[in-house]
Amino acid sequence: MSQTSKPRAGIRRAPSREILSGEASDVYFSRAEEILSKENLDPDVVMEVFARREAVLCGIDETKVLLADVLNDNGSAKDAVVEALADGDMISPKEIVLRIRARYRAFGLFETALLGIMAMSTGWATAARECVDAAAPDPVISFGARHVHPEVSDTLDYAAIIGGCVGASTPAGARLAGLSPTGTMPHSLVLIFGDTVKAAEAFDRHMPPEVPRIVLVDTFHDEAEEALRVAHALGDRLYGVRLDTPSERGRVTPELVREVRARLDQEGYGHVKITVSGGLNPDRIRFFKEEGAPVDSYAVGSYIAGAKPIDFTGDLKEIDGKPIAKRGRIPGLTPSPRLQKLDIAAWRSNGA
Repeated sequence: MSQTSKPRAGIRRAPSREILSGEASDVYFSRAEEILSKENLDPDVVMEVFARREAVLCGIDETKVLLADVLNDNGSAKDAVVEALADGDMISPKEIVLRIRARYRAFGLFETALLGIMAMSTGWATAARECVDAAAPDPVISFGARHVHPEVSDTLDYAAIIGGCVGASTPAGARLAGLSPTGTMPHSLVLIFGDTVKAAEAFDRHMPPEVPRIVLVDTFHDEAEEALRVAHALGDRLYGVRLDTPSERGRVTPELVREVRARLDQEGYGHVKITVSGGLNPDRIRFFKEEGAPVDSYAVGSYIAGAKPIDFTGDLKEIDGKPIAKRGRIPGLTPSPRLQKLDIAAWRSNGA
């Protein structure tokens, strides 16, 4: 996997009531909290978090916001020490990505949430990077929001951008990465107008000038024919066309892309870009590249959205200054030269 530049961070929403109350945590953590409270035990501990495979790390910014809320709210932030890698860092198997030194009861209830945030986001970011590497140097856009619950679509799109996608379709997800959303138009708009050119002209009339005029051209007629009709109608204002031919009609093929490109070029529309979407994954993207298809960008949905979470493990490695570990682990702190200390007291739900 290659490295890509990291987007600037946007604004993070506050953790939900279920997260902050512990209701989204495994019940055994709340039971441990109750037992330790009644036994008047609250040792100073060090927890280290790692994954078991190479991946593109994501979820650290969201983790920092959660830790800032819980540590600041119970007065522990000034004494806590939190070290972490950054969203977008490539990580090695068992490399420590997060280390927390604090009173156990200040954060122990939230281990489930911390691990889950990183597991899901890192899975999405890593899948996005696989697509980005396959498409390089051509850009990839995240179109995965329709494949996940809307409450996490912003997190998905942010993770995809961290993984190297140049943009994402939801305003909420793009905003988390400090970007503007990317998109074309839905088939429903074309179907309602009853004609691709009429839909394109309406889009051109009503969308602000900074929105690229990218038109879907597979709804009613032959894609190459529709691309030319739209190009004739919008001229230099047309930025690109999107090919999203369904599987019932054989999907988008390298031959189709070549035909659309050739016909546009022959009519003097060499400036019009071609975006391909529909069931894309790294293998299919590589197929387009190997066939020399003149694709300018790829829009990927279900492959990124359906990525398997990447497991993270949290281990206590010190209790009250004494090295400790469960069987199979080495007691004491793991050498982790890349960790950076965070000013957790400065973080709240609106970011740093």
